[in-house]
Amino acid sequence: MTDLQVRKMRFAFADYPVPFLWNEANPAFSAMANSVSFLAVAFENMISAMIPEAQKLITDPAIAEEADAFVRQEGQHSWAHRQHVKGLIRAYPGLKGTFNEVLAAFNDLTNNTPLKYRLAYTADLEATFTPVFKLMLDHDDTLFAPGDDRVASLFLWHFVEEVEHRSSALIIYNHVVNSPFYRMRVAPSIFKHVMATLRIAAQGFNTHVPFEDRKVDAMSTFVPYRYKKAVLDRLPFAKPVDNGPVDNAFGHLPVRDQLTALAGVFRSQMPYHNPAHEKLPALADEWFDRYNAGYDVTQWYTAAAAN
Repeated sequence: MTDLQVRKMRFAFADYPVPFLWNEANPAFSAMANSVSFLAVAFENMISAMIPEAQKLITDPAIAEEADAFVRQEGQHSWAHRQHVKGLIRAYPGLKGTFNEVLAAFNDLTNNTPLKYRLAYTADLEATFTPVFKLMLDHDDTLFAPGDDRVASLFLWHFVEEVEHRSSALIIYNHVVNSPFYRMRVAPSIFKHVMATLRIAAQGFNTHVPFEDRKVDAMSTFVPYRYKKAVLDRLPFAKPVDNGPVDNAFGHLPVRDQLTALAGVFRSQMPYHNPAHEKLPALADEWFDRYNAGYDVTQWYTAAAAN
C-alpha cells in the first residue's frame, strides 16, 4: 500500500493581484520560480495523460496503487500552479501566449513520443527534485520567507510532496520499461527539452513583463547566458538586447551546499539510482507534522507569525 497522501490545497491567488516579483529580495529567484510554475502545469498535464496509458501495463497491484496516488498528487500540483499562472496572466495578458507555447512543448511529447520515453522523462526529471529542492528548502529563510506567502507556500507544499513521492516515477518506470540504461541514454535529450521549455517562459517574461516589475533579466536562470552576457557587456562593439542585469538566484548560498545539490543531480541519473536513499530536507518533516496537526500550510509564514 502506498504511503502517499493526496492533499487538496487552495491558495488565494484570485483574492488580490499576484506579483511577478513575489520575492523582492531575490528577483532572479522570483523569475525562476515563476517559470517553474509554467513548466509544472505542462509537465504534470503530460503525466496525467501518461499514467492511465502506463496502468494498462502494470501487473503489480501495489505499483498500480502507487501510480494512482502519484498521478493524483501531481494533478493537485497542476491545478494549484495553474491558479498562480492565471494570476500572472491577469497582470500581464501577453503571458497567455507564452503559457500556450509551454503547454504545446509537452503536448508534443504526449502526441509524438513513445510511452517509455515519457516514463523515462518523468523518472529522470523527478529524480533530480530531491537534491535540488533540498537545497531550496534548506535555505527557505532567504528564498521563500521574504516573499508573497501564497507563492512561497505553494512552492513549499509542492516541493515537500515531490520529496514524499521521490521514488514513485522511478518505481513505475522500472516496472513498465525495466531498462535502467535506456533512462540514462535518453537523459541528455530530456534535459535539453526541459531547458528549452524554461527558456520559452523566461523569454516570454522578458517580452511581456516590464523591467520595473521584474528588476532582472529573466534569462538569469541559465548559467551559460549569464556568462555570455557578462562577456558581451565588456565588448565595446557588442550591443545585445538589454533586458536588465543578470543575477544568480543562488549566489548567496554556501558553495558547498550548491555543489552537494549538483552532485545529487548527477547521481540521480545513474542507472541504478534509488531515491529512497537520498538525504531529505528537514523542512519536509516539519511541513508534514504541521499539516497533520491542522496548521494552515497555505499561509506558511504569515500563519506562523500569527501564532
